[in-house]
Amino acid sequence: MCLIVVGLNQVYIVYMGDLPKGDVSVSNIHIGMLEEIVSGVASDVLLYSYRRSFDGFAAKLTEDEANKLKGKEGVVSVFPSQKKQLHTSRTWEFMGFNKKMKTSIIESDIIIGMLDTGVWPESESFNDTGFGPIPKKWKGTCQKSANFTCNNKIIGARYYLTDGDNGPEDFISPRDAEGHGTHTTSTAAGGLVSQASLFGIAKGTVRGGVPSARIAVYKICWSYGCSDEGILAAFDDAIADGVDIISLSVGSSIPFDYFEDSIAIGAFHAMKKGILTSNSAGNGGPTPGSVVNVSPWSLTVAASTIDRKFVTKVKLGNGQIYEGATINTFDLKGKMYPFIYGGDAPNLTLGVASEFSRYCFPGALNATLVKGKIVFCEYFTDYEGVLEAGALGAVFQDTGNKDFQFSYPLPFSTLNVNDGRMIINYLNTTENPTATIFKTSQDNNQFAPFVVSFSSRGPNPITTDILKPDLTAPGVDILAAWSEASTVTEDDTRRTRYNIISGTSMSCPHATGAAAYVKSFHPTWSPAAIRSALMTTAIPMTSNNNIEGEHAYGAGHINPLQATDPGLVYDAGEIDYVKFLCGQGYTIANIQLISGNSSSCSEETDGTVWDLNYPSFALSSTPGKSITRVFHRTVTNVGSAVSNYRAVVNAPPGLIIQVQPSVLSFEYVGQQQSFVVTVGAELGNSMISGSLIWDDGVHQVKSPIVAYASIML
Repeated sequence: MCLIVVGLNQVYIVYMGDLPKGDVSVSNIHIGMLEEIVSGVASDVLLYSYRRSFDGFAAKLTEDEANKLKGKEGVVSVFPSQKKQLHTSRTWEFMGFNKKMKTSIIESDIIIGMLDTGVWPESESFNDTGFGPIPKKWKGTCQKSANFTCNNKIIGARYYLTDGDNGPEDFISPRDAEGHGTHTTSTAAGGLVSQASLFGIAKGTVRGGVPSARIAVYKICWSYGCSDEGILAAFDDAIADGVDIISLSVGSSIPFDYFEDSIAIGAFHAMKKGILTSNSAGNGGPTPGSVVNVSPWSLTVAASTIDRKFVTKVKLGNGQIYEGATINTFDLKGKMYPFIYGGDAPNLTLGVASEFSRYCFPGALNATLVKGKIVFCEYFTDYEGVLEAGALGAVFQDTGNKDFQFSYPLPFSTLNVNDGRMIINYLNTTENPTATIFKTSQDNNQFAPFVVSFSSRGPNPITTDILKPDLTAPGVDILAAWSEASTVTEDDTRRTRYNIISGTSMSCPHATGAAAYVKSFHPTWSPAAIRSALMTTAIPMTSNNNIEGEHAYGAGHINPLQATDPGLVYDAGEIDYVKFLCGQGYTIANIQLISGNSSSCSEETDGTVWDLNYPSFALSSTPGKSITRVFHRTVTNVGSAVSNYRAVVNAPPGLIIQVQPSVLSFEYVGQQQSFVVTVGAELGNSMISGSLIWDDGVHQVKSPIVAYASIML
């Protein structure tokens, strides 16, 4: 049962677990609970009543009224609702997943539930030409709206609006006004569209991971964020509607309890119905422990680069050319323009000194001196200062990371400090300096893939010995469909049908598409089996480009084609997670509410975190300690009927790994075999990374084994 409560200018979520058994009016129960604690009319404060997939409601209450609910029988948790934020081409080909790859005959029966800002239904990416009838299993609806129509590609659409969430630019419908939802949806399941580009940049064919899959839209995000009550309402509907995969590229502050997090709650009930939830890991990197959406029953996806990067070159009047890092959609045709140093154009009217104007903050520049010129700024702040001053373009010296790019509403490039010094020297020694900024060009990224700097890092802030993120997928400079109601970037007037943006919001739908692809070949596989297939077939990565190692990339880089034939899977179901929750200290009463059955916790059923049948292995302690952990695992044969797998262990200095038995023999598909992994580690201040591979000569079932010192303990 689950319950969301909105206090005075505050939303409280009261989670109550699974739906009650029997012919019970859940809504009447909600009204009854409210009547006991509010002085007014209960129905006037009720916002949402969750009654399709789990139990709960949203209501406007004071903090005192919400606190009264904490003591009521049947309540698992009560916590303030938050406004979660969005985690904001050739990516599939980069993964060897081209349009000629083998497809399943039931791909068009796969339904992906996209919880986001909605979609722009007229986009060519959602054209339903050639699609057959809507799958019979679909129980959803296309919510009536004056400006939105579903088709045989977008088969369902709903929206969830709470007072105060929307702005004047929002559509009160499933239509996307922002662009984010259209982008993520087309990345996961958009059709093939040729000659797509952002004003000629990255021109080519774009598509989603499963172009033939159906889409169900659940609009949860508006101008002012994505409310917890809307997120839970969308989960409640999506699970009951019959989706196969749920994709969610939003998150908020780091949670410290699985059942005080609306996404973890929704994902748990989705898991119970056989639905995998694919989540973005967050954009809080590279800060350690910044990863979000870490529930062990969902998939947590980091963001990495592909073998393409965008460069924006700057040419000076002396012929020197410098390579910058932005996405510049403007073409100055190579024409040279007057070039001015921000420090030479202070806004004296406002008393601004050159020591300040050289940074080009808003209001710092003299518009008369800057207008129609390209401005050089010594420190990257934002484009607003040069834009409001009427500059034709800008070149910023930037000390930040250059592993991802942004678009801007004027010609713009950012250069490193060394190149910036060269430009300052040119400006100081040239009587009439000139420059031009070229339109962005495409170059090869020879170091790809590596996890981008903004992608949130582990360790897991709730359960340190469950490795998160699970894996990584492309999330940098991704070209995909865009809402025609939105501009290319802020302070812009130009519209585009396809846009290039970055974020774990972009990597999540890549994993969603890959999961749906696996599901199309193995429709009966559990969420855990699909996640296992994606993790154990991931392409290994190294700490050479990401010093955080597996806390950056998890099991490695996603490999969709290989994931359809993993050989073995680490499966898990509700009972496994219940045992895990017992071991985490949840009470029997709460676990029975969550599971909706008579589950109990005892010494026999309490599961340690190391015994959860997870496809990765993690152990941690305080620095300077020696630790040993014992992991119990079970694998299910999904490869060759008769097969023998040999354990191949990689144990670097400081790590001792023992596997018993070291050979697993199978006689039929579906057979399970158990084994024990004992890991000993001498912990310093850095992570020690090893691995276990089960190898039958055809399949290599890879699992990372990491030991690290944690200050969280």
